[in-house]
Amino acid sequence: MQEEIINRVANSKLATLDLEDFYPSGQRIAIDISQWLYEGFVLREKDFRAATNEHDWSQYQDCYVALHCKTDAIVPGWAYMLLSLALAPYAKKTVVGDLELLESILFSEIIENLPLDSYKNKPVIIKGCAHKPIPQNAFVLLSQRLQPIAKSIMYGEACSSVPLYKKK
Repeated sequence: MQEEIINRVANSKLATLDLEDFYPSGQRIAIDISQWLYEGFVLREKDFRAATNEHDWSQYQDCYVALHCKTDAIVPGWAYMLLSLALAPYAKKTVVGDLELLESILFSEIIENLPLDSYKNKPVIIKGCAHKPIPQNAFVLLSQRLQPIAKSIMYGEACSSVPLYKKK
């Protein structure tokens, strides 16, 4: 006699949350501002403004942009502000830092606004494997947001999850 195979995971109250499902579409671009500095180190205001005025900012339409300086130049805050204002009509988001920081900020905003009511008093698995670059900080922020509402939090897959938290 052959018994029917029952998928206990599919029949359980277990809720899976995959951050990859919320990955914002759009190209990520890092802009090194040292290209607009004299010898890559000195910001001459007149030259900097002229170079940024001549730059075609429309090429960053619907992109996520990280502004950084690859040299050890001391860059005044207004310079990044000026560039962000030039990018504002085109870029979806502009930050000062590298691409990793950009992803972290994007996911911080996503997680902050994520509706989590459907996870109330349920065991939740935060899916770990992703094909897109999900920053580690996103997993930390998500687990912190889930802790007050979830019955339990696990990490990984249903077949091999790591328990992280269980409500007492």
